[in-house]
Amino acid sequence: MTSSRDQMTAPTDSGFFLSVTSQRRERARRRIAVTTAVAVGGALGSAARYGASLAWPTAQDTFPWTTFAVNATGCAVIGAFLVIINDAWSPHWLVRPFFGTGVLGGFTTFSTYAVDIQRLVQDGQSPIGLAYLAATVLAAFVAVWCAAAATRRLVSWRQR
Repeated sequence: MTSSRDQMTAPTDSGFFLSVTSQRRERARRRIAVTTAVAVGGALGSAARYGASLAWPTAQDTFPWTTFAVNATGCAVIGAFLVIINDAWSPHWLVRPFFGTGVLGGFTTFSTYAVDIQRLVQDGQSPIGLAYLAATVLAAFVAVWCAAAATRRLVSWRQR
């Protein structure tokens, strides 16, 4: 015997419920694929950033040039990347989460930027910390803008 709840949710058209179930499975599959792409990309980007910190270590109480350069470079690449995938190329749906969120999110390190500022201020290097604070934000905006503008010009030139 069926309960009143079973009667309310019992399928009148089994195709409808199969369709809903397959849509849920597809959404779950896509979420897993995106999460995996971001995780793999993040691991690669973080490894590249770590490699940069080993190649160009920053001395204590000095301007953190390596983190500054990594963040500015990552911002420039994201500016160019977004123009390319929005204006010139229709990539696979996992390219943006893999490269944009994963690789570049792992490569850029604004959390280290915040810790560097805190460390500099606590160590009595407030002028360096404040210069780093302002310079990084300015460099990030300029890098994104310049790279996007240059890429947009290049893309429009190639499309003629």
